[in-house]
Amino acid sequence: MLISVIKDTLADGLKMLPFLFAAYLLIEYVEHRHSASMERVLAGGGKTGFLAGAFLGLVPQCGFSAMAADLYASNVITVGTLISVFVATSDEAIPVLISEPKLWPVILKLLIIKLIAASLCGFLIDNVFRKFLPASIHGGYQGKIEEIDCHEHKEEEGILQAALRHTLHIFFFILIFTFLLNIIMTAAGTENLSRFLNASGVLQVFAAGLVGMIPNCAASVLITQMFAAGQLGFPGLLAGLCTGAGIGPLVLLRTCRNKKQAVLVLILLYGTGVLIGLLDLAFFH
Repeated sequence: MLISVIKDTLADGLKMLPFLFAAYLLIEYVEHRHSASMERVLAGGGKTGFLAGAFLGLVPQCGFSAMAADLYASNVITVGTLISVFVATSDEAIPVLISEPKLWPVILKLLIIKLIAASLCGFLIDNVFRKFLPASIHGGYQGKIEEIDCHEHKEEEGILQAALRHTLHIFFFILIFTFLLNIIMTAAGTENLSRFLNASGVLQVFAAGLVGMIPNCAASVLITQMFAAGQLGFPGLLAGLCTGAGIGPLVLLRTCRNKKQAVLVLILLYGTGVLIGLLDLAFFH
C-alpha cells in the first residue's frame, strides 16, 4: 500500500511541476520589476487605499503581504487597507491551482470573490466600523507620499533562479501533503472521509479559516490541495485563503511595537475571513 501511495504521489506531483514553474516565473518577473511601484501606489492611497490593497493583494507574490504589514506598523496605511491586502492575498494557492489544469475555472471565480470581498471589507472597516474599533489600530498617514520609502533595497537573485527556488520549495510541500492525504484517504476510505467533511460545512469554514492563519505557505498549500482532492468545499477554501496572508501576520507581530494592536488586527482578519466563507456557504451552496 505504501509503495502504491508513493507512486501515486510522485505521478501527481510531476504532472503539475511544469505549470508550477511557469506560474512562478511570471510571479518573480512582477515581483522583481514592479514591487517598488506597487508599494508607492498602496501607501499613497489615502482613504481609498483599500482599493489599491485589494487589487495589489491579488498579485500572487510572497513578499507583498509582508510589505503591507511593514507599512501598517509604520502608520503608513490604514487597518482597512491592511485587511484588504490580507484578504485578497492567496499566498501559494494561485500557483498551486494553476498547476492543476482541471481547476483553472476556479481561479477566476476565486479572484473575483476575493477582490470584491477585500474591497468591501476594507471600505467598511475604514469608513463604517472605524468608530467601533480601538483608536490604536486605525493606522494611516497624513504626510506626503514622497516622504515614504519602506522598500528594502537589497541584492536580489535572478528571476530564473528565484522562480526555480520557489517552485522546488512549494513542490516539496505539495509532495508531503499529497502523500499524507493519500495515506489518510487510503486508510479511512474516500467515501467515509468525504462524508465526514461534507457533513460539517459550517465547522469546516471555521477550521479552514484557522488553518489559513498559520503564517506559512504550507497552510495555503494544504488548503488548496484538500480542495483539489475534493476534501474541502469552496466555502472552506474561500475562508482559508481569505485569512491566509502568507508571512504577513508574522511580520505584523514582529514589527508592531504594540503587540495587542497586532493581535486585534489578526482577530479582525480571522473574523472577516470566516464571515466571507459563511456568507458563501449560506447564499451560494
